[in-house]
Amino acid sequence: MTLIDVKKHHHLLPATPRVNKALIGGTWHESGEWMERSSPAHEIPVSKTVAGTAAMVDQAVAAARAAFDGTSWKRLYAGERAAILGKAAELIRARAEELALWDVLESGKPISQALDEVAGAADLWDYAAALTRTLTGESHNTLGPDTLAMVLHEPVGVVGIITPWNFPFLIISQKLPYALAAGCAVVMKPSEFTPSSTTILCEILAAAGLPDGVVNMVPGTGDPVGAALTAHGGVDMISFTGSTAVGKATVAASAGNLKKVSAELGGKNPAIVFADADLDEAADALVMGAVFNAGQCCVGSSRLLVEKPVAEAFTAKVVDLMTHLRVGDPLDEATQIGPIVNARQHHRIMQYIETGNRKARLRTQAPETAAQGLFVYPHVFDRVSPGMDLARDEIFGPVLSVIEFSGVDEAVRIANDTSYGLSSAVWTGSVDTALRMVRGIEAGTVWVNTYLEGPAELPFGGFKQSGLGRENGKAAIEEYTELKTVVLRTGPRPARYVQLR
Repeated sequence: MTLIDVKKHHHLLPATPRVNKALIGGTWHESGEWMERSSPAHEIPVSKTVAGTAAMVDQAVAAARAAFDGTSWKRLYAGERAAILGKAAELIRARAEELALWDVLESGKPISQALDEVAGAADLWDYAAALTRTLTGESHNTLGPDTLAMVLHEPVGVVGIITPWNFPFLIISQKLPYALAAGCAVVMKPSEFTPSSTTILCEILAAAGLPDGVVNMVPGTGDPVGAALTAHGGVDMISFTGSTAVGKATVAASAGNLKKVSAELGGKNPAIVFADADLDEAADALVMGAVFNAGQCCVGSSRLLVEKPVAEAFTAKVVDLMTHLRVGDPLDEATQIGPIVNARQHHRIMQYIETGNRKARLRTQAPETAAQGLFVYPHVFDRVSPGMDLARDEIFGPVLSVIEFSGVDEAVRIANDTSYGLSSAVWTGSVDTALRMVRGIEAGTVWVNTYLEGPAELPFGGFKQSGLGRENGKAAIEEYTELKTVVLRTGPRPARYVQLR
């Protein structure tokens, strides 16, 4: 593996930490307490963010409710809402390098990946802008001579959005523009590790012409801010991305007022390679899937299922490609793997690696001169059985488990032998095999002979304990609506229940 010096680009580091405040009703607020974030690659403070409180959540929800109930946002002509979202996309592109830099500094992701994510996020805002004009209902003209009926999509109301640290700007862009397109008002809580790009997004929305109070932001930790938001009686819907464990807690907390919940949660995603596949293409794609964002990716290829006749040869290809990856400073455009987001996550990954060394066979080796700090080099384990923790738990690091199988039926059984069902990939030269796998796999996304492709037009979400609802695609805007049935009688209603005299 090639090591890239983490001191080479120190000139790009901020001289003083960026200051992020809470946005409530169009005004920036402080709480008196601050959270400091250090770069996981460079170990210097890069941002200083207000530590939100439950009281600030109350204020933000009140501001969102006032904006939803008391302004014309939800009734604004769809073309005008679309214009604001389109302007936001334009401004995101204008500030793309700034947005990407802050995601790199706070999360440790490589700059090349961060730039790609910001570009993808801008496309999501453009797509949501286009969807704004398509949110139509139904009309029924076949209910008898004196009855007409309509089915309307109404905005759900005040939405709480909680986002994680691994793709901070991309994931907020898979939620917020669709909520706004539907006519909702929003209170956001970004991760305490990566608040800066979401704060910049608030600045962008104000510049795009979004009315005050329609979008509010309270940064902070899960307790108190996330807990207060999910349980708040003034919030009509929660859109959450994070671990399955926290997702379950979010659903439980939502029960107070039976708020609607959309949740994109964990995954233990199978990448399935058959003997008739193009092994070179499959190896290249699945190595990317395993180490993208240092493996901190909910749709990453953490389980590699390989058909037995090619298992050894394919694993060798994967291991060889792993040895050529470039690890180090995320500010360097050549870097492919940056640091892990924080010490706690780093420790968790290393514990799985230690356990794997006792139960399976490690096929990769770290370089003799390893980068210091929160870096984890790619680890490939083979001789893994489906029941091992390596094969069942979401490790969220660059750790790949290789499991051998024989035939389609066993591949489907192993692929589905998990509580998750977020994504999957199939590599084969046979259309018949591909279709059998597509129909058999229990997952929200099945890639065939490709990986990590997700155009804005396609819905994204999971089966089983990988989540509720869908983001992106036409389904995304409907997530933020409620259906209202209207029955209109055009003639006199016959007395059918009580005859009055």
